[in-house]
Amino acid sequence: MTSAAGSPQAEAEQDAIVLFWDIDGTLLTTGRAGVFAWEAAIEEVLGIDVSFQDYPTSGLTDVEIARLLVEKTARAPDPERAARVLHHYEQLLPSRLHYRRGEVLPGVREILDAVRERDDVVSILLTGNTSAGAAAKLTHYDLFGYFGHGAFADGTEDRPSIARRALEIATEQLGRLDSSQTFVIGDTPHDIGAGDAIGARTVAVATGTYSLEQLAEHEPWWLLGQLPGPVEFLSRL
Repeated sequence: MTSAAGSPQAEAEQDAIVLFWDIDGTLLTTGRAGVFAWEAAIEEVLGIDVSFQDYPTSGLTDVEIARLLVEKTARAPDPERAARVLHHYEQLLPSRLHYRRGEVLPGVREILDAVRERDDVVSILLTGNTSAGAAAKLTHYDLFGYFGHGAFADGTEDRPSIARRALEIATEQLGRLDSSQTFVIGDTPHDIGAGDAIGARTVAVATGTYSLEQLAEHEPWWLLGQLPGPVEFLSRL
């Protein structure tokens, strides 16, 4: 950051808040259409026709899902095959998203529209998707244009590491941030843990597979059944 301390620009940057957004179950739901891409990727790489329709993936990173699916199917760890499965999944995902009827979740577009009109709020992705997987989903549901930056699961399955990268991106843009200025918004305990790892306030929404009661056990800063309207949301932050 090149602004001198105490300058109007530096003060504006220090006053800004950062929203770190999860994707699946928070911004949107694909109706688990991604499972079809995983199944096809396993068939192409391992030559095995298998159903993962009931396999739990909520809160897992794409790298983690690829590893676990290969271990489950091939019955042994195989990092090279897992990397190939992930690559095929990324290629197949855009054509599989229409297999299920998903949606942008309540309150999301309204908040993103309100935030886009302000220069004191910044939205950054913090997701277990790879960058290619995130782009496919956000493009399909017309949310891609709301985000200029993000931290993804490319090369890692460790969500706290992704969270630390997201915080680095935010500080590169805005300078040093106090924890009271940073908010991780997600629908799983993994998202709450990621926020805790970087000292952010956590906003947990029960719009995914976890209930309010399950999320409450992890003590988020704010617990919601779904995102409220933008006025209520931003005034609380």
